[in-house]
Amino acid sequence: MAAVTGQSAKLAVPGVRGDNTAGGDGVVGHGRRGVVGESPTYQGVYGKSVDNAGVVGESDRLHGVFGTCHNPNGAGTFGVNDKGGQGVQGYSQTGIGVLGHTESGDGVVGHGRRGVVGESPTYQGVYGKSGDNAGVVGESDRLHGVFGICHNPNGGGLYGANDAGGFAAVLDGRVAIAGDCVVRGDVQLMGADLAEQFGVTETREVEPGTVMVLEGEDQVRVSSTAYDCKVAGVISGAGDYRPGLVLDHRGHTARRQPLALVGKVLCKVDASDAPIELGDLLTTSTTPGHAMKAVDQGRAFGAVLGKAMGTCAVGTGVVPVLVGLG
Repeated sequence: MAAVTGQSAKLAVPGVRGDNTAGGDGVVGHGRRGVVGESPTYQGVYGKSVDNAGVVGESDRLHGVFGTCHNPNGAGTFGVNDKGGQGVQGYSQTGIGVLGHTESGDGVVGHGRRGVVGESPTYQGVYGKSGDNAGVVGESDRLHGVFGICHNPNGGGLYGANDAGGFAAVLDGRVAIAGDCVVRGDVQLMGADLAEQFGVTETREVEPGTVMVLEGEDQVRVSSTAYDCKVAGVISGAGDYRPGLVLDHRGHTARRQPLALVGKVLCKVDASDAPIELGDLLTTSTTPGHAMKAVDQGRAFGAVLGKAMGTCAVGTGVVPVLVGLG
């Protein structure tokens, strides 16, 4: 039996109330469960303090405070701060400040000005672990899903590691870098060429694989002259080849398109005058937007587009080209 049992017929009156004007504890319970509070509609245990903790839980072995909820829409532990502070705050000298564990739902969910705040002098402020999903998920309807700040010049606002040999970070979508970017390891780009955006003088979007020549400052047009020294590159993106890096990107429109300057790209060719073999140097042809084999070495100087990585025996076609202006 409990040492003290309190019951109230009215919900507004406490079943058990402890007051201590001298600054001590209002109610202290010892035993298998120190204090047990039960209510069909309200708080099982309610604690209020003017200048200290409303409820204090202390344990030498397990949890200081343990909350269980049998309603799928409720929470085992729920904290609210109507003055703009933390709803729930956890502190630990050596272990975990706040631990959230669930078999299928979210371990810790925070709502408010700062949904979840974790602070540690030497370890992780917030630590999330999951067996088959994300360790930590951040979601926002207006700003950043996850926001990280570091006050150490040798650290990082966001840090990712993968000890299984995979990617330390996977970014699905557009990425904006507002400051300097330092890469200590290899940079692996899935695309095939280094491209740069240019203004296109044509009235409609130019088809990928088209050979382009300079028309003016930051302007290119479709080639139409043989051995044109103004050759600038090939419109990137034909077939399975995609640009690995695009410089001077201002948004893809019909008036601004990526031009492959270095690397592998599919290119329109015309083999009417001479068949194109593997390794042949290519230059501009009289067929608009097409390259041809550079037969006249004297005229080819300064007008070479790149080197053929495929063949075209007759007529027009598309071959992979290793772009290298020269």
